[in-house]
Amino acid sequence: MKRLRIAIAQINATVGDLAGNAAKILEFSVRARNAGADVLLTPELALSGYPPEDLLMRDDFYRACAAELAGLAKLAALPLIVGHPLEAEGEHFNAASLISDGKVLATYRKHRLPNYEVFDEERYFAAGREPCVVELNGVRCGLAICADVWEYGAAEAAAMAGAELVLTLNASPFHMNKQARRYEVLRDRVAATGRPVIYANLVGGQDELVFDGASFALDGQGRLTHQLPAFVETLVVVDYADSRLLPGAIAEPPSAEAEVYAALKLGVVDYLGKNGFPGAIIGLSGGIDSALTLAIAVDALGADQVRAVMMPSPWTAQMSLDDSREMVRRLGVQYDEIPIGPLMDQFAVTLAPTLARIEETAGPKPPWDTTDENLQARIRGMLLMALSNRTGRIVLTTGNKSEMAVGYATLYGDMAGGFAVIKDVFKTFVYRLAEYRNTLGEVIPRNIITRAPSAELKPGQTDQDTLPPYAVLDSIIEAYMERDESPRQIIARGCPEADVRKVVGMLKKNEYKRRQAPVGIRVTQRGFGKDWRYPITSRYPDEF
Repeated sequence: MKRLRIAIAQINATVGDLAGNAAKILEFSVRARNAGADVLLTPELALSGYPPEDLLMRDDFYRACAAELAGLAKLAALPLIVGHPLEAEGEHFNAASLISDGKVLATYRKHRLPNYEVFDEERYFAAGREPCVVELNGVRCGLAICADVWEYGAAEAAAMAGAELVLTLNASPFHMNKQARRYEVLRDRVAATGRPVIYANLVGGQDELVFDGASFALDGQGRLTHQLPAFVETLVVVDYADSRLLPGAIAEPPSAEAEVYAALKLGVVDYLGKNGFPGAIIGLSGGIDSALTLAIAVDALGADQVRAVMMPSPWTAQMSLDDSREMVRRLGVQYDEIPIGPLMDQFAVTLAPTLARIEETAGPKPPWDTTDENLQARIRGMLLMALSNRTGRIVLTTGNKSEMAVGYATLYGDMAGGFAVIKDVFKTFVYRLAEYRNTLGEVIPRNIITRAPSAELKPGQTDQDTLPPYAVLDSIIEAYMERDESPRQIIARGCPEADVRKVVGMLKKNEYKRRQAPVGIRVTQRGFGKDWRYPITSRYPDEF
């Protein structure tokens, strides 16, 4: 009876850290050998990290990857299937090689090069055309790389070339509901080929992307035989014997809230850790967005690595101060209060002569306008950035996706910072995440969750003075921005026309702001980042 034991290396690779990634692969190869595995399967581009982006334009990058791969082949504790960039015949490829005993025994070149959502592989790679089937312990295994199994063709070609089992290397980034889609497309490949599939996925944060791992295996009938946990590095051995995958452990699927919270934590850990920031600074407001951001940061980094700063203005409610003080007490983080009233007064005095001259020609301004409101946010941003300069810690901004969509944020104010933790989380989901976090231990005071949201930039202000109710706002943004529906379609589904016109207008008008916002963690199928490329300057009239 033929038997093959395949170890899935669900690893967290760092882009460009070739030596570090190779050392991790070697470490997992030793663990795999000790677990009795015959071969180790790594994720897509595990050697270089994913996505390397324009590092792939550099010839020296390919030379360095080739040298590291050769070193791996000499040191590996057992045969490895390693994802790596390849330069060959004057072209560049997204490749996977079987290496053993100091040699590269076979190399597969990825067929399908995705050029949608966050992917730009056609910019960097040429497409492979040939299947690659390798024999391991008498079992013929077809290799595939990520998008190859999302479309018809590559896996089917491997099966026609004699593969009994498909091994696929993946760097599939997380977004909500992604795992269900992976099961669906892999079952399509199983149905088309009749071959079981082992799916090894990358884990870890890379700029705005988070890779969830969640590797798995499907038998020849499309049944789940193994499911690895999400958002953690792990190694699992999958047994193939008697022409089938033997059943193994299946991790329980997390709730939507638990899944997104884990993604945000991992994104924070890796962005700060991989870029060498010693900790984080967060400006508190007494509102739910900064409270959730603080909770995520503390859970990700530890309380000793997080500093919270409250900067009350004359319009800050006592409740906001009390709730912020209570939350930092519960979390045990470093905390400062810096009242900004005196700075607001000084700015008013300094600006008064110039504003008076402007009013001579433009007419008198209202007693209170966005000039006064935005000064508060910009004073706070300036103070946070000063603390960041002094400590080396990065400022985590606290704006959510709803605010980023419609520009309900201040450039160089509350948008000032280095990393936007909840940038891709709708306001309605912010509340769900806050409730979820409190099920793990109540760190966010109830007042913060139940009070009406307000920026507190003028007396009695609430968000709904300017915006539709968040449930309406989020449904319009999701339809227009994530599903590319026209305003006419959104209105036809029952959204008030006045709200649709207002929200779409604000969304289009504020593209210039979003281009200047910090990078943030992507958790939906389309975030304001790599996969949103709308022009700032555009006169396209939407279909109403």
